[in-house]
Amino acid sequence: MAKKPADPATTDRPGRIQQLKLIAQIIQQVNPKGMPIVIASALGTLLVCVLIGIATSWLVYMIVIGILLAMTVALLVFGQLAQKAQHTLLEGKPGAAAAVLQSMRGNWHVTPAVAVNREQDVVHRVVGYPGIILVSEGPRNRVQRLLAAEKKRVQRVAIDVPVYDIQCGNDEGQVPLRKLQRHLLKLPRNLRKPAVSEVNSRLRALPQTLPVPKGPLPKGARIPRSVRMPKGR
Repeated sequence: MAKKPADPATTDRPGRIQQLKLIAQIIQQVNPKGMPIVIASALGTLLVCVLIGIATSWLVYMIVIGILLAMTVALLVFGQLAQKAQHTLLEGKPGAAAAVLQSMRGNWHVTPAVAVNREQDVVHRVVGYPGIILVSEGPRNRVQRLLAAEKKRVQRVAIDVPVYDIQCGNDEGQVPLRKLQRHLLKLPRNLRKPAVSEVNSRLRALPQTLPVPKGPLPKGARIPRSVRMPKGR
């Protein structure tokens, strides 16, 4: 007798449970009150439904509804706390903005580190329904020039496509890491789905700019032709 193929939903369940446990541990590490808040939100929702059931004489019906609502509320609170914990752990680390951008759901094409300067400030490129979004990591006074150069570069290829530049950081005028996803989601929808894929394909054909290391070059080393030294240096 041939063995019946295993149900993917059943086989993936242990892995999902382990993943949820790991996320719960991270939440607890960042915010010791996090998991108690999740439990309290679920119990509070269930209690409200039970009280409504007692008042309306539909107790059994409201208990069932309450359990479903309690699970839903707990998952929503759990997801929000998990996202906050992720941002807290990533704050101040190189590549934090890229990690947050790559975790976004939907039709977003993220290319990390499309431009880097000597100080290791970096620009990431995102293509989505708003158009092209360039997101920088680094101090405000240094990334402006890097963003402007990358914006000019992509505009040569993506003509008539809106290009937005966003500075991610804690300086004045920059978007904090925890608000980065929300900031992108508020941008207007200028492109349709086929156009998003087309623009992303055209941008991927651009040559990658490589960072120039600090200090003198070792003997025999050559700068690649694709790397252009910034003016004035």
